[in-house]
Amino acid sequence: MIIRNDGRGVEELREIKITPGIVKNALGSCIYSQGDTKLICAVSMEENVPSFLKGKGEGWLTAEYRLLPYSCGNRVYREKLSGRIYEIQRLIGRSLRACVDLKSLPDKTLWVDCDVIQADGGTRVSSINAGFVSLVYALDNLRKKGVISSLPLKNIIGAVSISIWKGNIILDPNYVEDSDAEADFNIVMDSEGNFIEIQGTAEQKKFSSQQLDEVFLLAKKSISKIIEIEKKVLSDILL
Repeated sequence: MIIRNDGRGVEELREIKITPGIVKNALGSCIYSQGDTKLICAVSMEENVPSFLKGKGEGWLTAEYRLLPYSCGNRVYREKLSGRIYEIQRLIGRSLRACVDLKSLPDKTLWVDCDVIQADGGTRVSSINAGFVSLVYALDNLRKKGVISSLPLKNIIGAVSISIWKGNIILDPNYVEDSDAEADFNIVMDSEGNFIEIQGTAEQKKFSSQQLDEVFLLAKKSISKIIEIEKKVLSDILL
């Protein structure tokens, strides 16, 4: 049996903690931690949409993501809009757009800002989970303000990282494991068991179809646990 550096089993999630409502001026927000990965997520709204949606009576949702300078072991420079940043932001935005009916927010854009304050692996999937919780709080606030009549939520979503490390499929890798992984996967699913995003990359070694099947099964089990955690945090809204 493989021994992970933090003592977890191969199919064990790190502890997840979610504290909502921490940014006064945001429509919805939370501090999200998964093990030693910690981030702040906040949602705000703009009375405008991208040019391709002008006059269509639809809304939009987009995301921004950054690692803050003190988030890693050594100070990192404030990140500019690199290809990596665009890819992560688009992943977060696509995932969150899949769970909300944006026709209920015509000519409005929801901005989901994800700022990583401590990075120890899994920052993009943590941003999706934190973004979902913050988004539900934002939609609930818009409902309370009379901007929308009901919660335009299609389903609940969750995301998880999985790696192949030292020949083993491991759940929720931390930085040490992720940086030495043979293959990496980021998977987003909804509460009905449907896939929203699947990212898989052979970093050092190829992976087999059997390994991929095992990754999908592990993702389904672990995302269902994450969704249950989100439901508890959102229990007052998701009645």
